[in-house]
Amino acid sequence: REMAEESIFQNLLEILMSASSEIEQAYKNSCELVDLDTCLLLIAECFRCLRNACVECAKNQHVMRNLGLISTSVNLIKLLHGIQIKEELLLTALRCSLQFLGNIAAGNGDSQNSIWKCAFPDLFLTCLTYSDEKIVAYCCMVLFTCLNSVKVRELLDPGNLTVALHVLKVYKEQLESEWSFLIVTDHLLKCPELVKALYAKLSNQERVTLLELIMAEISEKNPVTSEEMNVFMRHADFLAGCFQEKREAVLKLTSAADAEDEEALVTIRLLDVLCEMTSNNRQLEHLQALPGLLETAIDTLRLTHLAGKQAVNIFTATHAMTGQEEISHPAVGFKSHLIRLIGNLCYKNKENQDKVYELDGIPLILDNCSIDDNNPFVNQWAVYAIRNLTEQNERNQELIAQMEEKGLADNSALESMGLEIEKQDDKLILRSVRKKP
Repeated sequence: REMAEESIFQNLLEILMSASSEIEQAYKNSCELVDLDTCLLLIAECFRCLRNACVECAKNQHVMRNLGLISTSVNLIKLLHGIQIKEELLLTALRCSLQFLGNIAAGNGDSQNSIWKCAFPDLFLTCLTYSDEKIVAYCCMVLFTCLNSVKVRELLDPGNLTVALHVLKVYKEQLESEWSFLIVTDHLLKCPELVKALYAKLSNQERVTLLELIMAEISEKNPVTSEEMNVFMRHADFLAGCFQEKREAVLKLTSAADAEDEEALVTIRLLDVLCEMTSNNRQLEHLQALPGLLETAIDTLRLTHLAGKQAVNIFTATHAMTGQEEISHPAVGFKSHLIRLIGNLCYKNKENQDKVYELDGIPLILDNCSIDDNNPFVNQWAVYAIRNLTEQNERNQELIAQMEEKGLADNSALESMGLEIEKQDDKLILRSVRKKP
């Protein structure tokens, strides 16, 4: 491979240009004399040679680029796409051409820039929507290889945003496509402005897909740089705003007919992501200070809790699950997650502890601490939230103690939390009864 002469690549270039010219003339003049099958076979073989010759070989990559093989290849791909046949020979030629572009770009910034200049966005828009899965996958490979932080910002242009939208559609429809996944996680999610622009254009189903990808990224336990943390925080700002705006959509799930309401499913996923974000200490402090998020969580818990009391629905506490029907309901665990979010936002944060007191959130949480099959682990999350609300906060401790004395708080529930009420002089004290390890 390293010993290949430039003349070999020059010959391959001439063959490609000749085949391209023949196909073009044939379609312009409706000429039937051209043997299209032979042309396509020849094109595929040329691209196979070029593809193999530039694997881990910078010398050949540079020679091919300097000869103009990149622009020739891009033009030929566009020409082949215009041929209105879907036979295997055409697909093979297109697949090999895209593999060549991927290989010449691998580890070579100059080639990446050259492909971008020739192919973006037209070639990507063409191939990302092709009916052949392999062509779509190879196109994603080329796009992934060429992208960097500067080029990602070009996707923000309204005309170019469609490329990013198509990538997400590819990931959603072809879950085995590793390249589309890598484009989203390694490039698109690194640009908060792009995520925001994408989100506005996506269907609710696609928003759920995007949120699941964000969830996977923030769930990784690998150390993150300060720059990556800044990106996560900007995502947090945006997603918290989306949750605050759309949180009432989840109430549609009180109706069995709307059990798969897509807007409600987005709200559920938004809450899942916010819970995960508040589980990270560095992101937690940022989210604790976000205006309105805690209030929204408490208000949503109150609305869903009330909805479950007014009629029997998914938000109604149940203790006798029969069959699996309700277990698969998308809102299972929603109230648990709201309490988890409230508990996280109050962790070692006096201002938020006091805010929950002022919003009458403590009685609401205590009213949700019994076992509920529709909300697995709700009792554990309530324990966690109460602990965070009462830590070094005498007013909150006293409120719970007074509630228990007046019979407004279930003493057995407090005991299950490892808490008990103790009277000292005329003051009621809430204290832990768990033994220290």
